[in-house]
Amino acid sequence: MTNQLFEAIQYLEQEKGIDKDVLIDALEAALISAYKKNFKSKTNVRVDLNEEDGSMKVFARKEIVEEVEDDQLEISLEEAAKIDPNYEVGDVIEIEVTPKDFGRIAAQAAKQVVTQRVREAERGVIYGEFADRVEDIMTGIIQRRDNRFIYVNLGKAEGRLPFNEIMPNETYNIHDRIKVFITRVESTNKGPQIFVSRTHPGLLKRLFEMEVPEIYDGIVEIKSVAREAGDRSKISVYAENPDIDPVGSCVGQRGQRVQAVVDELKGEKIDIVQWSEDPVVYISNALSPAKVVTVLVDEEEKATTVVVPDYQLSLAIGKRGQNARLAAKLTGWKIDIKSESEAISAGIIEEGNTEDDSYSEEDDNLFE
Repeated sequence: MTNQLFEAIQYLEQEKGIDKDVLIDALEAALISAYKKNFKSKTNVRVDLNEEDGSMKVFARKEIVEEVEDDQLEISLEEAAKIDPNYEVGDVIEIEVTPKDFGRIAAQAAKQVVTQRVREAERGVIYGEFADRVEDIMTGIIQRRDNRFIYVNLGKAEGRLPFNEIMPNETYNIHDRIKVFITRVESTNKGPQIFVSRTHPGLLKRLFEMEVPEIYDGIVEIKSVAREAGDRSKISVYAENPDIDPVGSCVGQRGQRVQAVVDELKGEKIDIVQWSEDPVVYISNALSPAKVVTVLVDEEEKATTVVVPDYQLSLAIGKRGQNARLAAKLTGWKIDIKSESEAISAGIIEEGNTEDDSYSEEDDNLFE
């Protein structure tokens, strides 16, 4: 039985990735418990599993004393001297007490502990694997749903997609294949719980990393992401090499790269703008597709007043303020948008110090 046990432990280590020493330690503890239970013993015992010769032995551990008060825990110096005359009072002696039918008891204990520890160890392996993938993207298949979560099969584990993390423009059907962003992994008594999202800005960032080799290779960097999932998003990108066009790299030839991301997000509109350390340039870019006349910066308040042509005011603000809101979130600056005429009448700018922009209906229709 013992040889078969060690073969099983070796198999579990190779196939399940479970540390052999962890299993042996757990098995020894279980065998000690089984011995005490089956033989109604209060004796301190140690179980020795020897992989080399395939043996399994039980040793009673007793303290050597002058006068024995509990013969299950203590042994007299006189008795100990019969075993080895070098023993002294206070030493601990081990005496083999392996029962003849201990193999049967051991088999039952081994089955229980191996099953339990395999389950625990597998949970630990899964937890470690998914903990390393927090803020990463995975593809899964929708399995089921309840009143709190949509459950996504991620292979070795199940991801939980909360209803407040689903996109309003999507429908989720059983057996659908979807990409999800892992937000956190928790270790619980029932195993690891993996929480995923379809609305997290990180999902958009990872999708661009998958579609744009320059981002994956670090040639182009995504500086910031602002997202209103299912509707519209903005990302700012930067390339240290002036010969690299970061926006063009993300858009791709004939818009193929950005379109792949849009398709994955079921039509979510995406504005790609160039990052700049100059807040005037950055905020002007962030309000794209609207044109900007000037940007007045308050460094202390980290606030800006942005002046746009009168005919661009609605485009700059966006539907329900969305364009301005996303630009503020993207840049980290407060943005107050005013039309040219309003800025002139308020004395913010002087008349005549503005660009001569000609109106085009296409401007208002660019990203509607």
